[in-house]
This record gives sequence, C-alpha cells and structure tokens, in this order.
Amino acid sequence: MTRLLVAALALIAVFPATVFPGEADVTGVEVRQTDSGIYHFDVTVRHDDTGWDHYADKWDVVAPDGTVLGTRTLYHPHVGEQPFTRSLSGVAVAETIVEVIVRAHDSVHAYGGKTATVVLPR
Repeated sequence: MTRLLVAALALIAVFPATVFPGEADVTGVEVRQTDSGIYHFDVTVRHDDTGWDHYADKWDVVAPDGTVLGTRTLYHPHVGEQPFTRSLSGVAVAETIVEVIVRAHDSVHAYGGKTATVVLPR
C-alpha cells in the first residue's frame, strides 16, 4: 500500500495540472457604466477545462456584502480557448457601492480561485 501511495504522489507532483485541474481564476475585468447605476462587464477567466466533467461554468459580480448582482453562465467547456473572455450587460449596482468583486466558479471546485476587486467607474 505504501508503494502505491508514493507512486500516486509522484504522479501528482509531475503532472499536477493535467491530472487535477485547479480552480477557475478571474484574470481580467473591464467594466463600463452604460446608464445610471447600470454596468457592462467583460471578464477573462482561466481554468484548465478538461471537458464536460470539469469546466468553468459561470462567473459572478458580487457586492462587498456578498449579494450577487449578476451572473454570467458558461454553457460549455472552453478546452481549446484559454483564457477566455465573456460579457454581461445590464448589471444594476446601487450608487452606494463603489467596488465589486468578480469571482469564477467551476463544476468541481465551485468557488475558490483568484477573484478581482474592481472600482466602478462613475
């Protein structure tokens, strides 16, 4: 049993990204105000999608108090397109909120990758 465990750990050390893809990371955010209190987000996500069993499946715009202000659902894996950028329009944000957090989600780990805190343009 010990030899099997050592062999498994050696494989993980040599091939970590291919054997166990990590969490989805937000690597870039562009935001612009389109109307009073309404915003458009272009978000870049990086995740080692392996197919339908493990892929980045959404990203959220979140207020500092944890309220989800908008979600962009990603309906398919992006195996050959990394990183990738997708947009979300019509996100309503109260005037009292000066910055938001953008977080990505994947189908295995849920949340936990790199987030981005963005100051909203006024």
